[in-house]
Amino acid sequence: MNPERSPNLIMRLLDSDAGYKFRSSPVTVVAGLVFVLMIGAALLAPVIAPFDPFDKGSIDLMNSLLPPAWNSGGDPAFLLGTDNQGRDLFSTILYGTRTSVFVGAVSVSLAVVAGLFLGLLAGYFGGLVDAIIMRIVDIQMTFPAIMVALLIDGVTRSFLSRDQHDELAVFVIILAMALSIWPQVARTVRASAMVEKSREYVMAAQVIGRGPWLIMARHILPNVMGPVLVIATINLGVAILGEATLSFLGLGIPAGEPSLGTLIRIGNDFIFSGERWMLIYPGLTLALLVLSVNLLGDWLRDVLDPKSR
Repeated sequence: MNPERSPNLIMRLLDSDAGYKFRSSPVTVVAGLVFVLMIGAALLAPVIAPFDPFDKGSIDLMNSLLPPAWNSGGDPAFLLGTDNQGRDLFSTILYGTRTSVFVGAVSVSLAVVAGLFLGLLAGYFGGLVDAIIMRIVDIQMTFPAIMVALLIDGVTRSFLSRDQHDELAVFVIILAMALSIWPQVARTVRASAMVEKSREYVMAAQVIGRGPWLIMARHILPNVMGPVLVIATINLGVAILGEATLSFLGLGIPAGEPSLGTLIRIGNDFIFSGERWMLIYPGLTLALLVLSVNLLGDWLRDVLDPKSR
């Protein structure tokens, strides 16, 4: 095993075009640091958070609506204050960020898998397959994520009890966001696949007798992943913001399970009574997270888009 392999790989990444564009943009560097810190804090929430918002035995209603520690009447044990249930706001933000990132990452992953599969089918085979898939895409793109979530939410409420519905609320949002994102991936992959299938290397693979599924998986798929990565990165912010919007409207994560959207919804109810910290800090966390993701998506687009070079 060569001990210099890892440093050389890191140096190659730093000296590459992507690494140069990343290092030459202070905004992108700051966005990357903010994103890594926020994702790391969310993943390590059980270790970093001083309190567990899911542990009802540790929650005391006498500690509800406490201001941040540096304000008059604040408690040093609660850095950013508490919410109306007496939960430590700093801890709930950490756990809420983890929930929001989980919803965004899973929904985008499902959308990318579905979009890649259907986009490759439409672009490679064309004809009737292409027509059917693209008409489904056109129909799907006419429905916004909120309408899809309302439909799925209504269907699940009619078949499930309230407790069962609350347990499946996260999966309802994931499904709604994935259904709203996959058409963009499918259309992009279809366009790229139609270009790639006319290349010489694809024709050579067809001549030597390789099947269509092997050609799509081994030859076309690696060459269409660039635009897909850009769409996935940008839509990660869209999915996180969509989860917050749906939870704010009462269609998402239940109030007992913290997410950034539910924290903002709870804080909005108390903004006129003076407890503004309940809205400001979750809202600022959501804004920083989405902004950092969007800036990284712009950087990735500049790196992978040949027209920007």
